[in-house]
Amino acid sequence: MNYSTVSHSLKNNPMVPLDFKSLHTIPDSHEWNKSIVVDDPNTIEPIPIIDLTDPNAVSLIKQACEKWGLMLIINHGVPMNIVKELELQTYELFSLPSERKACAHRSEGSLFGYGVHRVAPFFPKLLWSEGFTMLGSPLEHAAKLWPHQPDQQTNFCTVMEEYQKEMKKLSGKMMELMLESLGLDSDDVEWFKPKMGIDRAQCMLQLNSYPTCPDPDRAMGLAPHTDSSILTILHQSSSGGLQIHEDGIGWIPVNAVPGSLVVNVGDFMDILSNGKYKSLYHRAVVNNTHHRISVAFFYVPPSDVKNEPLKKLIDDDNPPIYSPVTWAEYLQKKSYLDVKPKQGT
Repeated sequence: MNYSTVSHSLKNNPMVPLDFKSLHTIPDSHEWNKSIVVDDPNTIEPIPIIDLTDPNAVSLIKQACEKWGLMLIINHGVPMNIVKELELQTYELFSLPSERKACAHRSEGSLFGYGVHRVAPFFPKLLWSEGFTMLGSPLEHAAKLWPHQPDQQTNFCTVMEEYQKEMKKLSGKMMELMLESLGLDSDDVEWFKPKMGIDRAQCMLQLNSYPTCPDPDRAMGLAPHTDSSILTILHQSSSGGLQIHEDGIGWIPVNAVPGSLVVNVGDFMDILSNGKYKSLYHRAVVNNTHHRISVAFFYVPPSDVKNEPLKKLIDDDNPPIYSPVTWAEYLQKKSYLDVKPKQGT
C-alpha cells in the first residue's frame, strides 16, 4: 500500500480531539443541526439479523444487501471473549488522560495512531468523537500510551492483533457469501482465491470513542458518509448510536444486539456488483449518559488492482456503470470532490 498517497487522499488532519470530559456545553465549532430519527422505528421493517449457520444464509444476505446495504450477523464464529476483551481494551485506551493520548497522535503523512475521525475534514463542523487507527500490531503507539506499563502494552497489542486475525477471516467468509449471493464465486475476483489461501485484501482497524455529551441533540458523533471499503464489520457497545439513512424515511437506529456484528456494504462492493449492492449512508449519534465505543474493520481491495464491475454481471441490458479504478485513485477522487453526502439530513 502506498501510505503517503492514501494518507493524502484521506485528507490527513493533524488536529487533536478536544478534551471532551472537561466540556459542559457544546462549542460553536461542534454544533450541528441534525434531522430527527424516524419517529417510530416500529413502523418500519426490522433490520435483518442473519444466522451464518442458516442454510438460507446466502439468499438472506442477498435480500439484506439489496434492501438495506447492511445486516446484523450472529453465529459468525468470532469468540465473544475476544470481542469482550476488545471492548475493555478500547475503553482502557480512550479513558486515558488527553495529554497521554496525544502522545500517540497520528503524525502528518501517517494513517495510524490517535486523532479525529477520517471523515472530519469533509465537514464544516467538528465531531464529538475521537479515534485510533491501526494495521497489524499497534506496539509503537502502545509504548507511547503506556510507557511505564509493559504488561498493559502487551495486553493491548495481543487483543488487537487477535481481533484483526478473526476479522480478516470473517471478512473473507462474508466476501465469499456475498459473491455467491450475486451468482458469482471467488474465480471471478483475481486477487481473492480463498481455496488457494490467497486473499490480497488490505485491512484496517478503527477504534471509535463517542464520549458522553451535555447536549446530544446539537452534536454529531460521526457525520453521514459511506465507507470506501468492500465491506465493513462493526462492533458497537450496548448503548448503540449507529444510524442508517433510508430514502423517504430518514435516519433509522441500528440497535446493538448481544452477540451480533454489523456488516455493511462499502463503495467497492457497490462497484464490483455494478450497483446491485449499494453502499449506504450512515452516521453515529451521541448521548448524555453513556460513553459509547465502536470498532470498525475495513476490508478493502489491494491498492494496485483496478476495480470494475465483475464481468458476469455485465450484459447488453446491464452495461457497466462504473469505470475501472484503484482504491487509491478512488480515495483521491472522493477527496477531490469533497463530497458531503446527506449533510444536514
